[in-house]
Amino acid sequence: MRDPRPRSVEGAGGELPPLTVTPVLVAELLAEGERMPVYVHVIDHPGARVLVDTGMTQLHPAVADTDPRLTPLSVQPDFDLASVDIVINTHLHFDHCGGNHLFPGRPIYVQRRELDDARSQDDYTIREWVEAPGVRYVPVDGALELLPGIRLLPAPGHTRGSQVVVVETLGRSVVVGGDMAVFFADLDAPRTEGQRLVRALDPEEVWLSHEHEPWRPQADQRV
Repeated sequence: MRDPRPRSVEGAGGELPPLTVTPVLVAELLAEGERMPVYVHVIDHPGARVLVDTGMTQLHPAVADTDPRLTPLSVQPDFDLASVDIVINTHLHFDHCGGNHLFPGRPIYVQRRELDDARSQDDYTIREWVEAPGVRYVPVDGALELLPGIRLLPAPGHTRGSQVVVVETLGRSVVVGGDMAVFFADLDAPRTEGQRLVRALDPEEVWLSHEHEPWRPQADQRV
């Protein structure tokens, strides 16, 4: 089994090469009569390949009303599960942690408050997906530099323990936000602590789980 620990990233001049964020569509859910995409995101870093959220891999009676249409990572021919070194859960709702079991033994970073809530609160998530065999969580308390150029930041709002991933590349910030915002309008007019935090970062773009394209600020929205 490959070593899941981050590898050295020092290079010529001490600078990182460009870091890329790639969305992968893993499901569609029915929400208010419309199909909502579910994306996970891959960050390619010279020290590790990082996966943000894991989507869904199977149906479950508890969420049958969302009529899931699934394309799990495990059946996508262009996705190699073994290439993932580190997993991050932005939060532990069912459509973000349902593929955690695909990565046994690899570290899954999640805010400690989020993990505690998912394990203790009824009707919060699908608990057997959270506690799938082989899943190894690394609880995080607050902000964490995971790798050079990749930070985890608490972003409460959607859940108390939600977090976002901030990627610093080529002098700009890119955020992978999970459900910190569900729609672009949530970032155009931020209301929650997490949304305000992300806007204060003045990111170049923000990838969300349920939007096909990243949110980008208009010229008059720059901080």
